[in-house]
Amino acid sequence: MNWLLPEYLADALPAEAAKIERLRRQTLDLFRCHGYELVMPPLLEYLESLLTGSGQDLRLKTFKLVDQLSGRTMGVRADITPQVARIDAHLLNRQGVVRLCYCDSVLHTLPAATAGTREPIQIGAEIYGHAGVEADLEIIRLMAAALEGAGLSAARLDLSHVGIFRAIAQAAGLPAAADEEVFALLQVKDIPGLQAACAGLPEPYRSALLRLPDLYGDASVLAKARQQLPDLPAVHAGLDLLSALAAKAGDLPIGFDLSDLRGYHYHNGVVFAAYSPGYATALALGGRYDGAGEAFGRARPATGFSMDLREVARLAPATQVSKAILAPYGGEDAQLAAAIARLRAEGEAVVELLPGQAGSEGLPCDRRLVQQDGKWIIAAINKD
Repeated sequence: MNWLLPEYLADALPAEAAKIERLRRQTLDLFRCHGYELVMPPLLEYLESLLTGSGQDLRLKTFKLVDQLSGRTMGVRADITPQVARIDAHLLNRQGVVRLCYCDSVLHTLPAATAGTREPIQIGAEIYGHAGVEADLEIIRLMAAALEGAGLSAARLDLSHVGIFRAIAQAAGLPAAADEEVFALLQVKDIPGLQAACAGLPEPYRSALLRLPDLYGDASVLAKARQQLPDLPAVHAGLDLLSALAAKAGDLPIGFDLSDLRGYHYHNGVVFAAYSPGYATALALGGRYDGAGEAFGRARPATGFSMDLREVARLAPATQVSKAILAPYGGEDAQLAAAIARLRAEGEAVVELLPGQAGSEGLPCDRRLVQQDGKWIIAAINKD
């Protein structure tokens, strides 16, 4: 059965492909209007480049193969963000603030969910060279605008800060392996697992780690966190940053979840996730990953977000799209050719019948070109 695809891989048929492409163009145009420049990194890179620094979390997600030209191990990218960090740090090498965006397929060894795909279409935007809260706020607003443009309003934008967890874990003396385990347990709010993993840790750090999953909700969560979490400078700094973001983004549906963390070796500051009504998991994810370019020769402040365009298109409401116009085969009919050229120049899709082809059955057409009184005019196709 040569037509079967591997599990969690699928073709995009015409209707789905058209919807994805419309959203791609629309979202990239939104990014362009905000000053983001498009880059297109390669699908394959040497493995150490893909997994250096910011990309360590991607090791298990990355397909690996041997380059027959060099004999070195290569990887099929599982995330475009580290590639964009490389471009900013090594190739562009600009001073000051740089805004970049991208859209292309990535490949995962395993799907993120049972109903997911192993080939997401990742679209995102990144800011390099600005460490202030204003850059994070710009990215959060852009993320919300991208979802709004797709017809999926962000009902909740959850903020968290990786530095809060790391400060508590470091003070608790967690070894690296346990550190990663606790981080993963926090992400899924596995309370029994957390209790087991944190057994034996000194107080007040053990209790603080167990409280993190309960610290979610509106801005009052931050005041509660100040009372319940240890008096550590990095904890206060993280809470101060979250408070500043909330104050500047009062028009957005901001919430907080101090255990909604991701990117153990990737993000190192504020992280955020956008949720839409009727959909349990985050539609867009982002955060700060300062210093990601250090492995490529230049450490830079960085923040950004991305989302899976396939999933966004699947959930986005259907939009009314004009179908094509069916034109007869004209041969040497200059008047017909001119009419077709004019319509295409105006943005209409025109499908020309080939010799011997008759009717519109199976064609994406709802109108046709007909000749009337010596002129070519558009008439509706009667499907009855």
